[in-house]
Amino acid sequence: MAISTSLRAAIALALAAVTTQPALAQAAPAGCTGTPSNHWVTVIADGLRNGNGKLAITLYPDVSKRFLAKKGSLYVGFVDASAGTTRGCIFVPNPGVYAIALYHDENGNGKIDRSGIGLPTEGFGFTNNPATLMSLPSFSSVRLNIPKAGLITRIHMKYP
Repeated sequence: MAISTSLRAAIALALAAVTTQPALAQAAPAGCTGTPSNHWVTVIADGLRNGNGKLAITLYPDVSKRFLAKKGSLYVGFVDASAGTTRGCIFVPNPGVYAIALYHDENGNGKIDRSGIGLPTEGFGFTNNPATLMSLPSFSSVRLNIPKAGLITRIHMKYP
């Protein structure tokens, strides 16, 4: 069966239109915190001992001296805490390497409560779930590569 020239041209135009259309970008989850961008990471925090207060999601750049330093973060977002597992989302400026620290602000006072010797009295966690038995984790142990939008990371909360 012969295909007419006009039908061939129409098929070629239709195929060209399909191949030049950009793929639809995945949308960020509702409630994603931070400065909106085309890139984000979903954080699943497990092990929350109760649903009191907020879960703070803190994003750090790939700069070791800024990790856990006062005013060293790129952004701190808050989501309502849920006993057991809490999901949150935070925008990142671009694909790259970051660190994320979580803090369960159980009493909702907006700060990290500490004991008399300086240890946290509420729950906390870090990307890659490093050991924190005797000290804070090293920056190299919490670095997370976020190559594209929509990455999911799971962080286990620790309580004193």
